[in-house]
Amino acid sequence: MSSVSYRRPGLVARDHVFRVPLRHDDPGAGEIEVFGREVVAPAKQDQQLPWLVYFQGGPGGKAERPLSTSAWLGRALQDYRVLLLDQRGTGRSTPANRQSLAGLPPEEQAEHLSLLRADSIVRDAEVIRAQLIGDEPWSVLGQSFGGFCALTYLSLAPQGLRQVLITGGIPTLTGHADDVYRAAYPRTLRKNDAYFARYPHDAEIARRVVEHLAEHEVVMPAGERLTPERFQTLGIQFGQGSQFDALHYLLEEAFIGDTLSDTFLRGADAVLSFAPRPLYAVLHESIYCQGAASRWSAHRVRAEFPEFDWTTADRVNFTGEMIYPWQFEQDPALVPLREAADLLAAKSDWPALYDLDQLARNEVPVAAAVYHDDMFVDRDHALASAERVRGARVWVTNEYEHDGVKASPAVLDRLLAMNRGDA
Repeated sequence: MSSVSYRRPGLVARDHVFRVPLRHDDPGAGEIEVFGREVVAPAKQDQQLPWLVYFQGGPGGKAERPLSTSAWLGRALQDYRVLLLDQRGTGRSTPANRQSLAGLPPEEQAEHLSLLRADSIVRDAEVIRAQLIGDEPWSVLGQSFGGFCALTYLSLAPQGLRQVLITGGIPTLTGHADDVYRAAYPRTLRKNDAYFARYPHDAEIARRVVEHLAEHEVVMPAGERLTPERFQTLGIQFGQGSQFDALHYLLEEAFIGDTLSDTFLRGADAVLSFAPRPLYAVLHESIYCQGAASRWSAHRVRAEFPEFDWTTADRVNFTGEMIYPWQFEQDPALVPLREAADLLAAKSDWPALYDLDQLARNEVPVAAAVYHDDMFVDRDHALASAERVRGARVWVTNEYEHDGVKASPAVLDRLLAMNRGDA
């Protein structure tokens, strides 16, 4: 383990690089690096504080970079020493992308990528915990996919946990990916309804954009083609309160005359390119897989919802957190990983991510925020799963969207109070 320290207004940080096995079941198969940023309030840097490790959403999301100490981080630093973990394959951890995997055949790429799920992330965390604080347990805050990881942690290594806090991240424990997307498409349609109710004129602009894209070869500033179906994926912004209106401001500057504007194309590129987060696309369906293949679930299930076929539907509806095989043909960051992605979609021998018996006898305090109108994580799936975790306390709210923990310190404050028995 190596580390570098620095100070900035509001926090003191120490950057750590840890060595962990690539395969925890075969330590002789080589090692990778996992990066973690330790953050503490300046006035408390010499105190013996309990640790809180933050599991970022994703999959394939690096830990947030603390540009401020607002919202959840500011609240956490009142009581904790925080570890912002770049999950394996992301950020400053040993990367897994088209560049780092370029020398491997697709079969070896797929094998490496299959080792980047929640079970490996949790085992990395246990190695890191032992190096940082020995046998002392720590608290976990899991946002979105980070909550999935927290439930895997409760299943595989509950002895490492003092408490678990989950925001917008309780998955189905037993369902297939098809179940996830059959629930997701209707939720996404409801977000479209809310969007077009707020901005009714945008329906006309969206229709004009897709028809223009269908008739013209349009490339974004980085040279990538923008297609009608790729344009529809801009709806991923609908699920976050901080981004819900962003598409409107993009569409209002879409055209200069009869040409799509540079401003619009640059804005679309910033949202649509997977260059900063390829694992989000590559691993997205595998996070739901236990003993069964996904077989490009979102793509297959979409056929059950003709409302998303812009060529026949009355309105151009935007998709949400769905990944499609054609994205591996249109996005240069994903094209070299297409064969590996196909292999992962066909893989059926995924190990279990959750131990239902262990969760049923859980003794670790668990508090979770379930967002009533969450576009990304199904409310009913979340509540059904929470019932299978002994002692879990759930707060259902429609005050926040999926990114609620980043919007207000009140979210984390409420969860901490729930685990203390004060709420």
